Amino acid sequence: MKPNLRPVMFVGTGSDVGKSIINAGFCRIFKQDGYSPAPFKAQNMSLNSFVGTDGLELGRAQAVQAEACGIEPCSEMNPILLKPNSQQNAQVVLNGKPIGNQSSKEYFLGTDRDALFAEVMNAYRKLNDHYNPMVIEGAGSISEINLHEKDITNMRVALEVDAVVILVADIDRGGVFGSVYGTLELLPPKERALVKGILINKFRGDIDLFADGKRMMEQLTRVPVVGVVPYFQDIHIDDEDSVVIDHKSGKTREGLVNVAVVLLRHMSNFTDFNVLERVTEINLFYTANPVEIEKADVVIIPGSKNTIADLENLRRSGLAKAILNSRQKGNAIFGICGGYQMMGLEIHDPEQVEGVAPYMPGLGILPVVTTLTAEKRTVQRAFTFRNEAENCKGYEIHMGKSELLSGESLATLSDGSADGCFLNEKTWGTYLHGIFDNLPVIRSILKSCGKEMLLQEFNYPEYKNEQYNKLAAHIRNNCDLEYIYRVMKGK
Repeated sequence: MKPNLRPVMFVGTGSDVGKSIINAGFCRIFKQDGYSPAPFKAQNMSLNSFVGTDGLELGRAQAVQAEACGIEPCSEMNPILLKPNSQQNAQVVLNGKPIGNQSSKEYFLGTDRDALFAEVMNAYRKLNDHYNPMVIEGAGSISEINLHEKDITNMRVALEVDAVVILVADIDRGGVFGSVYGTLELLPPKERALVKGILINKFRGDIDLFADGKRMMEQLTRVPVVGVVPYFQDIHIDDEDSVVIDHKSGKTREGLVNVAVVLLRHMSNFTDFNVLERVTEINLFYTANPVEIEKADVVIIPGSKNTIADLENLRRSGLAKAILNSRQKGNAIFGICGGYQMMGLEIHDPEQVEGVAPYMPGLGILPVVTTLTAEKRTVQRAFTFRNEAENCKGYEIHMGKSELLSGESLATLSDGSADGCFLNEKTWGTYLHGIFDNLPVIRSILKSCGKEMLLQEFNYPEYKNEQYNKLAAHIRNNCDLEYIYRVMKGK
């Protein structure tokens, strides 16, 4: 029987230093080494979320990390999820269910932080009773001293569970010495004492050239550098942070099926399109350029955390006109969740779920009328697509109901109910996130564009499993696992 290990916590010098991916890699390493790990992040801010088998919502990063552990994701892995719906406001999801919208000021200054922390630790203990080790992820920077007293997700968690803390720094953005040294110097002594290692992430070039840098950093901080992890582009793990979209913007390319995802201000669940990016016949890109939208073979309007505001912006920016022009040219238009709602005739918001506008005309593409509701629907779904016999999987996360006035449904759910609206093979909408992960749907897209089915049978779960193993090997080869295990065993 494996010995119990102290929890390990990966914290950062800032946001987007790679904590989520590093965490996923260690989740897989511990699983490979015969342990039963589970991920945990007390508070997450993201528009990318997932639904567990219990129908409760959690951040997508923790769902990915659970997958790396080989276990089912659950809301305890991310008890507090903040989903921004404007520059200053966010929906607060507690233990998998929304409890309302709050401004940043209301959330940080008006909430009972001790009560929220108690909820956080209750979720942690439920997991800790069944898994070992716990692999914890911090949020943003741990040295935001102005928010220190409000902390419920970083070093307060580490102190509560006596975690082995590894500080992750991104050398690719520059200033790694200052960011590491400054972060550690700003920590109170009892918190700094928990930091057992520094992990330098996203290193480009010859690692041997950083030997002096490693030695200097250890002398400067008196904390060992436990790893220097090279930058990689050949390992594909679901991203959570929307900053990755900046690297996926593009334009149409000759000889491929060009799929343009409309870049919405409040776009959610952009991981819906990860599988399409892997299809060699498809060039998928994100854009807010009307010219590129009109040129694309397929236009996808993605999910949105604020459907009405994003629909207004589509009209103001000329993107709505470009989408309609694209349809007139015979190109395909598909909508997912909020995008599906936008494609309809009308959107009603009698309870002011999204703002003060009680009504908004849709794009008029699909014969659908949507009424937004305060109740959120979160459920995993098995379904069949159109007349295909093959079973498919997806999930719903939405606030609102759409009434189909005419036409056909797109999918038949496992309980016999229907989803979405199918106008023709080039025009449909659905509430099902993850629909593009399924082979029958990809075949349909290629067929609608006149492409023969060159795509080989694609086992997505097997592909993802392979990527987790590649990530684990990449980290093993560049980190001092012997030291990390030693401190996790309390030696």
